[in-house]
Amino acid sequence: MTRSPALTTAILPNPAIRPPMTEGYEIDADYVVYRLEEAGATLMALPGTGWSTRLRTSSLEIVRTALEAYGWGEARIRPPVPSADKITRMDEAMGWIPLIPLDRYILRRVVGARSLVHPITDRHLFPWRRLGKALGADHKAIQRWHTQGIGIIVAALKAPV
Repeated sequence: MTRSPALTTAILPNPAIRPPMTEGYEIDADYVVYRLEEAGATLMALPGTGWSTRLRTSSLEIVRTALEAYGWGEARIRPPVPSADKITRMDEAMGWIPLIPLDRYILRRVVGARSLVHPITDRHLFPWRRLGKALGADHKAIQRWHTQGIGIIVAALKAPV
């Protein structure tokens, strides 16, 4: 069964055209940075892998050592898996980065890298100086580029549809 293009557009609107979920907040630079950092923390909290292929291809070890059985091994702290609402908000906010034109790809990289925040410590994975070293620029230039990228996103979100 094929659908007419008008019906398909009505059912599945383009997410870039939809107005952002602002919850009553004004769309400004602070709001966009907050949403991008929230999205980065959500992305970092998602599990890195699915089921192990080992579980599918071999039997589980039934006999465990005493140390493993009582949980005396070192446990790695993982953030809780984000809710479906958080993942939806993450998808929307990460969809704002392509609003920066392709010819300004450095701004895209800076904005994307600065949005990655550790979900437990709330620290940026890429501080200004590390980004500057990676891109071969001064950290103050990186801060200006980030501000320019956020400004482009704000202008695109505020533009009439």
